[in-house]
Amino acid sequence: MSTIHHLQLPLSETQVRSLSAGDLVYLSGELIMTAGLPTHQRMLDYVERNEALPIDLSGQVLLQFGGYQHEVDDRMEVVYINPTTSTRFNPFMPRLIRSLRLRAVGGKGGLDAASARAMQEQGCVYLSFPGGGCTLYSNAIREVVAVAWKDLLLHYRLTKLRVENLGPGTVGIDAAGNSLYDQIEASAAQRMPEILAALKAARKEAP
Repeated sequence: MSTIHHLQLPLSETQVRSLSAGDLVYLSGELIMTAGLPTHQRMLDYVERNEALPIDLSGQVLLQFGGYQHEVDDRMEVVYINPTTSTRFNPFMPRLIRSLRLRAVGGKGGLDAASARAMQEQGCVYLSFPGGGCTLYSNAIREVVAVAWKDLLLHYRLTKLRVENLGPGTVGIDAAGNSLYDQIEASAAQRMPEILAALKAARKEAP
């Protein structure tokens, strides 16, 4: 049975390792989001040069979220946010998780085995957010704290938000290496012969 956690950011390694795949999470505090492949590449470039990022991600939560943002009187206003597909960022995530000591990453669609190993080593979880939860997530925004890399498209910029009860997010991959995505894939593979046999029988019975 899943447990519901209302977590205050930043997270400790002990808190993160207490979460189990399938648990539901609501986040309050400051976190960082971006939806950009160029942004992830730039973050990795900074890491490889051992250069400080303009927004400190060390031990933080990084969400792969996009949305609609605009500038009002030289200030960034985030109107709505929604998760983007995390699998696009697989090539970047193992190094970023380890180097930045990320405590949680999130989006939709999960991450690969290499990222899961990095999470297990570091004490990090993957949070899965349903794509249809835009209104819930957007209502959790309290303040835009900082924005970096303004040469990029608005939703590609590195954006720090203060949120209150952002969620629900499901722990899709926990810090012990348990993955809901792997479990679903294994279940589907196990059922495949039965499904194919049923389809074959149905074709034979069709007029």
